[in-house]
Amino acid sequence: MLNFEILKETPFCLGTAQVNWVKETIENMTEEQKIGQIFCPINGEVEPEKIKEFIDEFHPGGVLYRPMPAETIQNCHRAFQDNSDIPMLLAANLESGGVGIASDGTYFSRPMGVAATADKENAYRLGYISGKEAKAVGCNWSFAPICDLDKNYMNPIMNVRTYGDNVNTVIDFVKEQLKGLDENGVAAAAKHFPGDGVDFRDQHLVASVNSLSVEEYDASYGKIWKEVVDTGILSVMVGHILQPAYSKFFNPELKDEDILPATLSKELLQGLLREKLGFNGVIVTDATPMVGFTASMARNEALPACVMAGCDMILFNKDIREDYQFIRDALKDGRLTRERLDEAVLRILAMKAAMKLPKKKAEGTLVPETSALSDVGCNEHKEWTVKCADEAVTLVKDTQNLLPISAEKYKKIRLYYIEDRVGGGFKDGDSQIAAFKDLLEKEGFEVSVYDYSKPDFYEMFEAGVSYAKDKFDLAIYVACIDTASNQSVRRIDWVHLMAADAPWFVDEIPTMFISVANPYHLVDVPMVKTFINAYTPTKEVCQQVVEKIMGRSSFKGKSPIDPFCNIWGSRF
Repeated sequence: MLNFEILKETPFCLGTAQVNWVKETIENMTEEQKIGQIFCPINGEVEPEKIKEFIDEFHPGGVLYRPMPAETIQNCHRAFQDNSDIPMLLAANLESGGVGIASDGTYFSRPMGVAATADKENAYRLGYISGKEAKAVGCNWSFAPICDLDKNYMNPIMNVRTYGDNVNTVIDFVKEQLKGLDENGVAAAAKHFPGDGVDFRDQHLVASVNSLSVEEYDASYGKIWKEVVDTGILSVMVGHILQPAYSKFFNPELKDEDILPATLSKELLQGLLREKLGFNGVIVTDATPMVGFTASMARNEALPACVMAGCDMILFNKDIREDYQFIRDALKDGRLTRERLDEAVLRILAMKAAMKLPKKKAEGTLVPETSALSDVGCNEHKEWTVKCADEAVTLVKDTQNLLPISAEKYKKIRLYYIEDRVGGGFKDGDSQIAAFKDLLEKEGFEVSVYDYSKPDFYEMFEAGVSYAKDKFDLAIYVACIDTASNQSVRRIDWVHLMAADAPWFVDEIPTMFISVANPYHLVDVPMVKTFINAYTPTKEVCQQVVEKIMGRSSFKGKSPIDPFCNIWGSRF
């Protein structure tokens, strides 16, 4: 028997007409439509006819697109909403701005860059820009903000995606980001419950572990999640992350080998999230093709098991037809009860009603007119982006008193671009670090870029200090080793032959290191005495870095984490 009373409670707070819409909708749904509602697949189709075919076959409750041009995305979203009887949740990873859904959107800042400004207004602007540009293309569901703590500098996936390692900073900035999203009618799915960033591994590759004790968890992640739930957030994304202490707290008989990641854990979803933290909204899994999920249980068992454990919505598929069949089979043999399926659908419909999606569908306003696209990448958002970049860039150390630099003192610069040599992994936006060469040349420097495609074997094997000094007066390393999914480490990978691009000359030639992504590179270059963190690889950030190293602008950023990584010698 469905409990319709929960629809009147936080976070849904539905009125009588909205409750009636939910009741009537669920009563008139077929089992196939209910199965469709609990899935949020990823899609890349742009042809309206193909989108209609997809809707007719799968009846999904939501869908996510990777970023494409704003006009293309808007048309796709319009086709989905026009062809779906029940209005859809249209999702995006709006972690760093409108660029999370529109490739021509605003790349505002990674969250750690926002935290480095120490100004909550920038967190609000991150949410506002993301929400306004998402709304312009018809996107209504944000897989953000990120509520994790960056407690392990070796973690390859959290890093600059977080607001740092301070609990109160995360709470304050997440709340402001939520305000900005809410003002634009975009619902948030805060992530990644129960909390990432303790382990040094990526849940895309393995089920990771939040190894804190109950007391440690309550004082950190638990405190954050309680504050987030109390904002009235409509949905929470659950990670493929184990939290053994709380799993055993709610089930003392649980054996270590039987502890499951949160997406499959009744203890964490119903005990911790629902009961202790009081969350009544929609629980959505993180992407189920991740190895952290797929290697935890056979997929035909895992999909119904995650719903039975407490997840309401399943994110992404391997083989979508196969996944739907797994749910049908589980309903037939009782591994997934119809009562639990109905409860999941009830919450999904309640979320849609709370977002006023049925009303907007009736009005024809689920996706705005093409004129709304003027909000994407607009001048106001660009101005805010420049301001945030100016306030974020952080001087970690300059123990050699190198700054400011000038073309009179260091005429010849060798520029090293330290970045991914192999593609892969999903990122927020394109790196703009190539701009450094032009920016420095405009300041009067002669800039040569280290050529990775044509190694100088004489320099590598025979030349000495004098050869290097003849070539350049100053070495500047610009690193963009950005957080990206499905990678086990995010550290500097020097040229394997003789580490030819490493700063062996650091005591012979002045050397500066600028990271526009991972803030922890002092682990690998503690010997470099001038180090700058800039967090986000945008052109605006590159411009602000140059303004500061030339001495025309002060460094304003405050590090949200320990960039020295507690490594001996990294502060010198």
